[in-house]
Amino acid sequence: MNTNSHIQHGLWRHPSARQVDFDDVNLWIELAQTLEAGNFDTMFFADVVGLYGPVNGSYEVNAREGLQIPSNDPAVLLSALAVSTTNLGLAFTSSILQEHPFDFARKVSTLDHISKGRIGWNVVTSSLENSARNFGFDRLIEHDERYRWAQEYMDVVYKLWEGSWDDGALLKDKATGVYADYTKIHKINHVGERYQVEGPHLPSPSAQRTPVIFQAGSSPAGREFAARNAEAQFILSPTPEIAAKDIAATRALAEGFGRRPEDIQFFQGITFVIGSTEEEAKRNEEEIDEYISTDGFLAHINLGLDQATGTPLDPDLPLKDIKHEGGFSHVQWLREANPDREPTVRDLAKITAKVRGRFVGTPEQIADKLEEWQRAGVDGINVMNWTIPNSYELFIDEVMPTLRARGLAKHEPTPGTLRQKLTATDQLNDRHYGRSFRGAFS
Repeated sequence: MNTNSHIQHGLWRHPSARQVDFDDVNLWIELAQTLEAGNFDTMFFADVVGLYGPVNGSYEVNAREGLQIPSNDPAVLLSALAVSTTNLGLAFTSSILQEHPFDFARKVSTLDHISKGRIGWNVVTSSLENSARNFGFDRLIEHDERYRWAQEYMDVVYKLWEGSWDDGALLKDKATGVYADYTKIHKINHVGERYQVEGPHLPSPSAQRTPVIFQAGSSPAGREFAARNAEAQFILSPTPEIAAKDIAATRALAEGFGRRPEDIQFFQGITFVIGSTEEEAKRNEEEIDEYISTDGFLAHINLGLDQATGTPLDPDLPLKDIKHEGGFSHVQWLREANPDREPTVRDLAKITAKVRGRFVGTPEQIADKLEEWQRAGVDGINVMNWTIPNSYELFIDEVMPTLRARGLAKHEPTPGTLRQKLTATDQLNDRHYGRSFRGAFS
């Protein structure tokens, strides 16, 4: 994330951490080039458009920890990264809350042109009360209603990206003086519950037309949305067995929408603590734990305080009894990680900091664990950092050679668009969303 403290709070104080200078574009250019040289497929940026915490609550911890404030717009940063790399996919988060779909679609097409087809979009609905208030709402809209809103948002951008311009509409014919064929450019005339968009889409089609669609929700509404729209889903499953169950459930939903199970790929989020021996890895883990900020973790998960009053919750309150519109996925993950008992508020920071997707060991031990996740049906790994750039440099130098030797990682980068890297095709298949928008407008 284009901020100081994204997920692993407190680690920005580590001597090797350069994320304190996140607003220096050269930090990100260097990291992108490192990832590209290390044969990563994609560099993914998270984002938020508000503060964690209850309405009118204190954000002292947020500021003290640099917890996603200050933060910068990742979409703007992607322009610099696109012209500084050749093969690396570039994905970013944007909420339906923050930008009208017509303007958003235009921005994404521009980025896809600049990058020659390497853009991905993580669709989010925003779960922070402050985010809603930053965009004119009195309160956060109810969880499932946000996904209904998101589906109309998708309808609009699909029509713009896929249906507004026919193939062959752009001519650039100097001899005839015709730049584009008017008969092959269409207004979309969308009229829905939230949006009225006439069109046409102003940019011509980019290499992918539609960016690769990422999604991360694990609620029933989130999984249905992923089944209809996602090409890649981020997961944070506590075990390979739970991952296998959740993946199968989402893929079954996708089949109900006329898609194939393999139309969605699943990426497990994992952090890595690496050592040349098991003992060294454990020492490195102890060093990391010395920097962890409990205050930062509790503020981030947005569940340690009553959302209405801002007062601390009863430490013994079961997580299932917390009433909230945001943070559903996080609570679900914590409960799945503790099947033997219902976790409480008291467990929140401890479980989050200690358990969330942490692999500790030698490169060989880490490769053994990753093979287990692959057998469970996980398609790839979202490598979450402790420090930037050190976490990625260590993974590339120490773990990737072992993964390549086992056939778990590529030896050479896959050229072409981001979708080509993931699905071996440049554009959406005909099954996506159950119908084609191409040629649907006059």
